[in-house]
This record gives sequence, C-alpha cells and structure tokens, in this order.
Amino acid sequence: MTHTAQWKVGVSLTEEGGTTRARAVLDTGAGQLVGRGLARCNPEDVEVAAIGDELAASRAMRDLAGQLSRAADRSLVALGEAPRMPRTGYGWGEDIEDPTRRGR
Repeated sequence: MTHTAQWKVGVSLTEEGGTTRARAVLDTGAGQLVGRGLARCNPEDVEVAAIGDELAASRAMRDLAGQLSRAADRSLVALGEAPRMPRTGYGWGEDIEDPTRRGR
C-alpha cells in the first residue's frame, strides 16, 4: 500500500530580555501538536540572537518529536500492536535492570 502525506511545521520565535522562546506547531491536517522551547543568554556572554533562536527552536522541535513519538506509541497500544510499556520513552523501563541499583 502506498501512502503519501504532507505535514507542515511552523516555528515562531520571540526574544525579550535575553530570553528566547520558540513555539513549533505540527499540522497533520487531522490535528496539531505544539512543542515549546526556551533559551536564556548568560548575562556574562555576548548576546547573539541567532544562537538563542537555534537553541530555543531545537528544544521546541525536540519537545514536538517526543510528543509525536508518544502519540505513535499510544496508537500502537490502542491497536494491540505494542506492549503497554512505552517503547520510545525516556529513562529506564520497568523490565530493564538499573545498574546503579545492583546489590540493593
């Protein structure tokens, strides 16, 4: 089966007082996800707007990617195609031994 789709992502940036905020919106045509990111300039550093934009935008898109991955996991679980444990989550899964807890 062939499937073609086009999703659009828009990123908006605002900077005020050394803080840059980013908002990344994914529009799938059927719904939207919104990721957010923040970057702060160290008061001792030279303020370069492009760096704040890059950091805030990358963080917003990372947030968006995580949301999209979790949505896919929920869809797989709903179809009975995946275990209830998140496959792409962050941190240790319940069935994975934490090496820092050995001997306890």
